[in-house]
Amino acid sequence: MKQRCLRVVVTAGPTREHVDPVRYLSNESSGRMGFAIAAEALAAGHEVILIAGPVSLATPKGAKRVDVVSARDMLAALRQHFPSADALFMAAAVADYRPRTRRRGKWKVKQDGQEHISLPLVRNPDLLASVARRKGPRTVVAFALETSEGPRRALAKLKAKNADYIVLNGPQALNGNRTSARLLDGTGEIGRWDACSKSVLARKLVRLLP
Repeated sequence: MKQRCLRVVVTAGPTREHVDPVRYLSNESSGRMGFAIAAEALAAGHEVILIAGPVSLATPKGAKRVDVVSARDMLAALRQHFPSADALFMAAAVADYRPRTRRRGKWKVKQDGQEHISLPLVRNPDLLASVARRKGPRTVVAFALETSEGPRRALAKLKAKNADYIVLNGPQALNGNRTSARLLDGTGEIGRWDACSKSVLARKLVRLLP
C-alpha cells in the first residue's frame, strides 16, 4: 500500500562549533544515514527538507537542502521547517557543547608559551527536545549512539525528548556505509538489524511513517 505524501524533515551530519576562524569542535559523523533517509523518503513519494551539517555528500534529487554549520544554526533551521512538517528524522550528530567564546582571530596557542591550556565550554541547546516538546501528531524518530547501557539510555532519551521512535547504534556506525541498529518505541525494542547497509535501514525507518 502506497504511503500518503508527507512533508519530512531530516537532519544529517555533524555540527561544527568554532573555537576561532580555523579551529572547531566536531565529530566523526559522515551524514550518510540522514542522506539515505532523505533519499528513501523521496523514493516513497514524500517531500523532503534535508538540514545538513558540514558534509561533502550529493543532495538526493528532489530534496530541499538547507546547509548549516553549528548546533544553533541547525536549531534555527528546525524552528523554521518543523512547524509545517509531518515528520522529523533527527539523524544529525549534534555537538553537546560549544566554546564559550569564539575568537575573532586565530588563537596563537604556541605564542602563549603555556604547556597546558583550558577551553571553557557551554552547553548547546537540546535541539530535539526544543522542537519535539510540542510536536502534536507529527512523527519524530530520534537517534542514539551509545557505548554502554544502550537500551536503557535510549529509552530514557526517547521519553525525555518526546520522540515516537529511537534508533540505537554504536560508534561503528560513524563514517561507515553499514550499521547495526536497534529500534525502540515507548514499550521497548521493536526491531533489530545487524550489519545492514544504511540505505536498507533508511528504507525500514521511512516505513514507520503513517
